[in-house]
Amino acid sequence: MRRKIETISATKHPPITITRSDYLRLLDLAWAARARSPEVGEFLLEEIDRAQIVEPQAIPRSVVTMGAMVDFRDDHTGQERRVTLVYPGEQDIELGRISVLTPIGAALIGLAEGQSIAFRTPAGEERSLTVLRVTQP
Repeated sequence: MRRKIETISATKHPPITITRSDYLRLLDLAWAARARSPEVGEFLLEEIDRAQIVEPQAIPRSVVTMGAMVDFRDDHTGQERRVTLVYPGEQDIELGRISVLTPIGAALIGLAEGQSIAFRTPAGEERSLTVLRVTQP
């Protein structure tokens, strides 16, 4: 039985917003990812499925989009990190570039400053993160 990355409870699903262009590309990526990494692919599909889709010019600058630099806090450890959310193949841990096809990347997409999300990793670990600041490219 495979373990699914899942949110801890329905109340931990904050509303999210994604641009139409990000939505279309992420939908294709998530479906393709299900073959290689079913847990992350499913989690990303669930996230984008519940998102409000808007045109790129209508998205608030405080919302995490692809290419945005994000300061967030791991609510379990209190550690703060700064990352840039990128598409697969553009990731570079040393430069703080994380793929949207990672559990953290999938959790971040569409969140706004001040929002938190709780989820379980493939290893079953409960995690929660809070977006502190978003800087658009």
